[in-house]
Amino acid sequence: MNEWLTIAMPKGRIFEEAVQLLRKAGFPIPPEFEESRKLIVDAPEANMRFILAKPMDVPTYVEHGVADIGVAGKDTMIEEERDVYEVLDLNISACYLAVAGLPEYEKSDVNPKVASKYPNLATQYFKQQGEQVEIIKLNGSIELAPLVGLADRIVDIVSTGQTLKENGLIELETIVPITSRLIVNPVSYRLKDTVIDDLVERVAQVIGVEEQV
Repeated sequence: MNEWLTIAMPKGRIFEEAVQLLRKAGFPIPPEFEESRKLIVDAPEANMRFILAKPMDVPTYVEHGVADIGVAGKDTMIEEERDVYEVLDLNISACYLAVAGLPEYEKSDVNPKVASKYPNLATQYFKQQGEQVEIIKLNGSIELAPLVGLADRIVDIVSTGQTLKENGLIELETIVPITSRLIVNPVSYRLKDTVIDDLVERVAQVIGVEEQV
């Protein structure tokens, strides 16, 4: 089987953990692979090409067929709502989405503001809670918003909770657990079904779960 797969992934922890999964599944990815600073990295022995993108952009690359498959957090999948197949929960990079604020925060009926880099997800959550809020989209350092009075609360990823603690914030509500998922372009899945199914089955065996499609 010599058909190449193009895989989109975020740099950092998710990339490192996903590459380790592929190695455990028997794909010959070089030991020094993670050290590259390139944005497109080939692994010829494994017939794979990796596109290293921002986490929020991974589903876009997969949806438009630039990448055959990708690895994206469930938070990104919920937020972006892209036309891709979610085929496997990789059970890596576990964290969760939460609402946080200052310890003295009290709910108010007067135009409460929530800052987040997940405006769609945050809007859905508060609508489900029956609460009308104004969502302010930020791209980074979300914890800053309550400290400077930009927002009353934030919706953000929590891993250990240390960042919240160091900035004097507390978790107010837990929204949803998050792990990274393997996603597939629908057209690629039809054209390269054999090689994609092989990868999914091998990785699924490593993590001990059944594929979702």
